[in-house]
Amino acid sequence: MNPQRALVTGGAGFLGSHLCDALLAEGWTVVVVDNLLTGRRSNLDHLQNDSRFDFINKDICEPFDVGHVDYVFHFASPASPVDYTIHGIPTLKVGSLGTFHALDVALKCNAKFLVSSTSECYGDPLEHPQKETYWGNVNSIGPRSVYDEAKRFTESVTMAYHRYHKVDTRIVRIFNTYGPRLQLNDGRVVSNFMKQALRGEDLTVYGDGSQTRSFCYVSDEVDGFLRLAKSSEHFPVNIGNPNEFTILECARQVIKVTGSKSQIAYAPLPQDDPKQRCPDITKAKQLLGWEPKINLETGLRMSLDYFRKAVTEDATAAR
Repeated sequence: MNPQRALVTGGAGFLGSHLCDALLAEGWTVVVVDNLLTGRRSNLDHLQNDSRFDFINKDICEPFDVGHVDYVFHFASPASPVDYTIHGIPTLKVGSLGTFHALDVALKCNAKFLVSSTSECYGDPLEHPQKETYWGNVNSIGPRSVYDEAKRFTESVTMAYHRYHKVDTRIVRIFNTYGPRLQLNDGRVVSNFMKQALRGEDLTVYGDGSQTRSFCYVSDEVDGFLRLAKSSEHFPVNIGNPNEFTILECARQVIKVTGSKSQIAYAPLPQDDPKQRCPDITKAKQLLGWEPKINLETGLRMSLDYFRKAVTEDATAAR
């Protein structure tokens, strides 16, 4: 994959902005299209003087043209529980209309295409850990369905363009990811815990905390994206950390890393919240030679300065 011009939809988001950094580091020219519904322009401020970078504020649910590109990375979508609960209809639209329009750019330019899907395609899984061959256990009319079904449809459209139009596509199923630029108030586990611990508040654990997750540090995740982008695999590939732990264990780890005196507080488990979530990454290991390197405690420590600054800025803005 010789560095050329890449389009990143949703590039002002948490993962999209880190992907932009990685592409530029490899010598690519990058254009981001983002309507900033949930992304933040500040995630890209450090690139504003880079002549190889362009930003276009546009909603990809409308047809768009950015000129010739060699690779399309389709990362546009609300992704946190807070965001897709508030923006349910836009989430469905960007997963459907936005995906069609991003694929149309790839088709027109004869560009390669990689789409960010999600482990939410597996729903509340009956198979554990989750392999790419598992079809999932998703409530198609539940409160999480606006995100889950949007991503499942995204995968279907992507495979249709590959089969019918011969677009050179790839699908990455992303598991829980964390690190700098994760929005403080987005409702994700690490954001919530870090915010509460740094404020000295009790950490809110839903249910009894026995439900499991596996969190991948952002640099490991992006490395997986780039390896998949350079491969010739068209079917979904899990990119996530298989080191599983309970939500309660995660809370205790955050308290340890932050040095907080916070306690644990329990709240009712939200509807359709998955009891288990852990990737089988056998395919990624064999196909891409990829596996994560950074464990949870190390990743939390690497994220600490960012969250400290974010908590301070949030407190200042609230005054």
